[in-house]
Amino acid sequence: MSVSPANRLNLLGMPRQRLAGQFESWGERGFRATQLVKWIHQRGVTDFAAMTDLSKTLREQLGLLAAVELPEIALERRSDDGTVKWVLRLADGNAIETVYIPEDDRGTLCISSQVGCALDCTFCSTAQQGFNRNLSAHEIIGQLWLANQRVPVPEGRSRAVTNVVFMGMGEPLANLDAVVDAIDLMLDDNAYGLSKRRVTVSTSGLVPALDRLGAATDVALAVSLHAPNDALRNRLVPINRKYPIHELLNACRRYTRDGARHHRVTFEYVLLAGINDQPRHARELMALLRDVPCKINLIPFNPFPGSPFVRPSSNAVRVFEKLLDDAGFVTIVRRTRGDDIDAACGQLVGEVADRSGRGARMIRLHADLPQPMGVRA
Repeated sequence: MSVSPANRLNLLGMPRQRLAGQFESWGERGFRATQLVKWIHQRGVTDFAAMTDLSKTLREQLGLLAAVELPEIALERRSDDGTVKWVLRLADGNAIETVYIPEDDRGTLCISSQVGCALDCTFCSTAQQGFNRNLSAHEIIGQLWLANQRVPVPEGRSRAVTNVVFMGMGEPLANLDAVVDAIDLMLDDNAYGLSKRRVTVSTSGLVPALDRLGAATDVALAVSLHAPNDALRNRLVPINRKYPIHELLNACRRYTRDGARHHRVTFEYVLLAGINDQPRHARELMALLRDVPCKINLIPFNPFPGSPFVRPSSNAVRVFEKLLDDAGFVTIVRRTRGDDIDAACGQLVGEVADRSGRGARMIRLHADLPQPMGVRA
């Protein structure tokens, strides 16, 4: 039996347990799935003919029924600070962006989960590109596969990518099933073997999907908060109108309530000059998060063309951070990486055949935003 190349089953993003079921449906033993997963994800082999511990008959059958297909690297750019950005071309002509951020003790891969983004966060360049579709699990895990092939393993480490963050293009919880499949492979000891604490899902606040994520896995959680009250967050992160802050924080508490979860929620807070970076905002934030196990990542805004926002002064960032520190919050100011290649937080755009009409709506949203006052560089 054979199928046309276009209809062959792409096995790249299939978790091992489901792959075992697929093998059984082909009349093979389920343990073949473990062998195949090791070949693809640990050894980086995509040619069935080279998988020598599979029988010749099985290799021929796989060649007729299945494939291991990856996104195409359309562009690779390397920053002066070592950050690498890839533009990956997908089979339908859309493109996504993936970023590798090297540090002394880790290598973090920022991956995308959608082509564009269906949310309207006003300070994010991705949001202005509109939305086309969700990524499949193989398009998500393919970003990790490619990064591991393209980045040399630093001396003293066993792998190049030690951490994965779902903070690229898209809202991961709006594509939960594919994201969970990809996470299964990331955590699988026969695939990438990453620790749960080294895989982070970032969300803008899709509360029902956050509860579903908690039922499926307990990887690290990051929440894009960006405002200490509903009035301001409604404007900056419009999904807040559907799931306001108190509902979001309750979902965060549910996610961390299980005694097996040892990590805290990371709250991401992009600092926008004159908008949300004043001492009164810091005090509101302290009151809001006082009973949530958390740490706070402060992210000075990374500009992009057409944005109405301004990066805050260094002094404003220091004052905001000190107020949180003095109140006992674990607070980190994220160092900008890769901004010379447009790979910093909020700058990823890819190439999106927009089906949402987002671009025109973003212009109207900008006109409704509070305007920075008294801003100085």
